[in-house]
Amino acid sequence: MAAFDLDNPVFVTYAIASAIMVLKVMGQGWMTVYRMMKSDSGLASPEDLQSGPLNENPRPDQLAINDYVDRSRRMHRNDLENIPAFWAAGLVFTAVGPPVLLAQVLMYGFVAARLVHTIAYATEQRHEVRASFYTIGSIAVIVMAIYALIALIV
Repeated sequence: MAAFDLDNPVFVTYAIASAIMVLKVMGQGWMTVYRMMKSDSGLASPEDLQSGPLNENPRPDQLAINDYVDRSRRMHRNDLENIPAFWAAGLVFTAVGPPVLLAQVLMYGFVAARLVHTIAYATEQRHEVRASFYTIGSIAVIVMAIYALIALIV
């Protein structure tokens, strides 16, 4: 399993990029909770209206969609739709032993694209801006998957 050894710079690249993406996914969930607490709204489920230490005065309007909260929730969902494909494709890509520079460009490129996509989403940029960074990240994952598939078939 030399491919998954810390002496392998491709694996180190994958590990760093993966760890950053774990922090991104988990951080976005916490951002949503922060926004719900800050706005005292945007709760997702009827049972969230039960009184408790963090919601001492529940109100039915807390279940109404609040764009400040929902934007973070959509960003989280978008991460969950895209980042797992990176983890899977990146792992197989690492296993087939690609050139280090190619791995760094694709993996760090994906991370950068996701982070800029997040900034664009959080600052309410138009769809074309977000879509541009989604496309960059998506192409990086597709290239990794095709590279790995070719390496495994040939």
